[in-house]
Amino acid sequence: MPTISNKGKNMPESPIRKLVPYAENAKKRGIEVFHLNIGQPDIKTPDVALKAIKNNTVEVLAYSRSEGSEEYRTKIANYYAKNNIQVTANEIIVTTGGSEALLFAMGSITDPGDEIIIPEPFYANYNGFSTASGVNVVPVISKIENNFALPPISEFEKLITPKTKAILICNPGNPTGYLYSREEIEKLAEIVKKHDLFLIADEVYREFVYDNVQHQSVLNNFGLENHAIIIDSVSKRYSMCGARIGCLVSKNKDVINTAMKFAQARLSPPTFAQIASEAALETPQSYFDEVIAEYKDRRDTLIKELSKINGVKVAEPKGAFYCVVELPVDDADKFAQWMLESFNLNNQTVMVAPAAGFYSTKGIGTNQVRIAYVLKKEDLINSVAILKAAIEKYNAN
Repeated sequence: MPTISNKGKNMPESPIRKLVPYAENAKKRGIEVFHLNIGQPDIKTPDVALKAIKNNTVEVLAYSRSEGSEEYRTKIANYYAKNNIQVTANEIIVTTGGSEALLFAMGSITDPGDEIIIPEPFYANYNGFSTASGVNVVPVISKIENNFALPPISEFEKLITPKTKAILICNPGNPTGYLYSREEIEKLAEIVKKHDLFLIADEVYREFVYDNVQHQSVLNNFGLENHAIIIDSVSKRYSMCGARIGCLVSKNKDVINTAMKFAQARLSPPTFAQIASEAALETPQSYFDEVIAEYKDRRDTLIKELSKINGVKVAEPKGAFYCVVELPVDDADKFAQWMLESFNLNNQTVMVAPAAGFYSTKGIGTNQVRIAYVLKKEDLINSVAILKAAIEKYNAN
């Protein structure tokens, strides 16, 4: 029988999605499942984006340009200018979600066996994208005890080898909600310039920052024109996960020219989704003001309720809409599956994402989960009550 590749065998399962069959079986048994496992906002997609599709008169759904339509890229550049990021349409490549932008970035700057340094825990698919690209992840460990703050910059330098090609950060962070300060970006800028590395910044949660703190983009006047690559997406910003539209942004012409070859190989990003995404750029600021206030309220509610459970540790996020929670259980993977297979409270249960999959270091995060606070407050309060009862019963068995 033919065999599959070692690369295929080594591709990690998604900690976010691997428990879906158990959740679906629970629903078939009549159990209501509260989904805290995935960053799928329940916030309504802006009307302006939906109307652009409903009212469209396209008669031939044709290919777009490989880099995305010029009109859309120009409007993206205008959006960035409002955020003190000065780029042109020619420095933007529209991609099929932020995921494809990450794959293009890794394909453009690394060869098999090269290394990328990533603070962990990190977005679980970084492991998958790295495996698909033949890249080795070198983790810098941050800890829940100090709210997942970056370790000293000297820790990054210890890990740099001739194989190191980039440092990759997510800002604000998924799964931790950590928000990088200007001082931290300055230190990272100093390192990548000193060692001639790229700094890849996944900034898809740029708008989602709380407590009157300002987001710092890697292209906000840090002198990283030749080093910075931004990964972006409409998924969370406009609650348009299903559009699958993102972009890669860089002022480095070699990066853009190389990424364009990958873009041409996959032909073009989806045309209809670009139409919706272009329209979404007209979303009024009032939409974001309401959304940010809602998420801050949800965050505060979730942290307050979790703090009532004995033995639980939770890092307080400053951005995005996730937090990492350490539970008083022996194995979060087993516990998460058990909640879906064998537990319910008043015919309800919760689904969480085991956090071990957000680390590349084996044995870390085994009693942690990621919770996405993308449900309304009443559901979050109820979900934590269910979680508390589940922990008590699980540990009593």
